[in-house]
Amino acid sequence: MDIGTAEIIDDIEEPKRRRSGISGSSSQGGNGGGRDPGGGGGDRPDGNDSLQPEIFAPNKSRIVTGVLLLIVTMTFGGLIAAYVVLATNNVAEWHPFDLPVQVWISTAIILISSISYHLGKRAVERNDQPSAKRWFIATAVLGAMFISSQMLAWFELTARGLYMYGNPYAGFFYILTGIHAVHVLGGITALAAILLKSWYPTIKETEILKRRTLANVVGWYWHFMGVLWVILFVLLGFWK
Repeated sequence: MDIGTAEIIDDIEEPKRRRSGISGSSSQGGNGGGRDPGGGGGDRPDGNDSLQPEIFAPNKSRIVTGVLLLIVTMTFGGLIAAYVVLATNNVAEWHPFDLPVQVWISTAIILISSISYHLGKRAVERNDQPSAKRWFIATAVLGAMFISSQMLAWFELTARGLYMYGNPYAGFFYILTGIHAVHVLGGITALAAILLKSWYPTIKETEILKRRTLANVVGWYWHFMGVLWVILFVLLGFWK
C-alpha cells in the first residue's frame, strides 16, 4: 500500500513540475523578447531618449547672430550719426588730432585676422580640423594683439593730455574704439567656443554640421567687426 501510494503521488507531481517549468520559461522569454509593452524597443517613439538621434537646427544660430549684428549696427549707427553731426557743425570745442600710429597698426592686424579666420572656416568646411585649429588660434592671437594695440593708442593719447572731457572729438575716439574693442573681445570668446568644438577630429555628421554652422555665424560677426573698424578708421582719421 505504501509503495503504490508513493507511485501515485510521484505521477501527480511530475506534470505539475512540467507545467511550472513551461510557464517559467515563457515568462522569461516574454521579458527578454523585446515585445513586452514596458520594454525598450528601439523602434518605439516613446523609447529611451538616449537612443533617439540628435537634432541640430542651424537656422536658430543664424537668426540669433543676425539679431545680434542688427543690434550692433544700430548702436554704432547712432554713435556715428552723432559724430557726423558734431563734426559738420564746427563746434568750438571740437579739436581733432592726428591718430596715433597704433591705430594704423590695429587696422592692419584686424584685416589680417579676417584672412586667417576665412582660412580656418574653409578648413572646417572640408573637415580638416587640425588646420582649422591652427588658423583659429592665429585669429584669436591677432584679436588679442588688436585689443593690445588699441590700449597702447589710448595710453599714447593720455600721454599727450587728450582725455574724453573737454574735447568731443577725443570723447568720440575713446567711446567708438572702446565699444568696438569690447565687441572684438566677444568675438575672441566665440572663437574659443569654436576651438573647443574643433579641437579633436570627428566623423559624426551632426557634429560636423555644428562645427560648420558655428564657424559660419561667428565668421559673420568677425568680418563685420573688421568692416566696422575700417569705417571707424576712415571716420576718425579723415572726417574731422
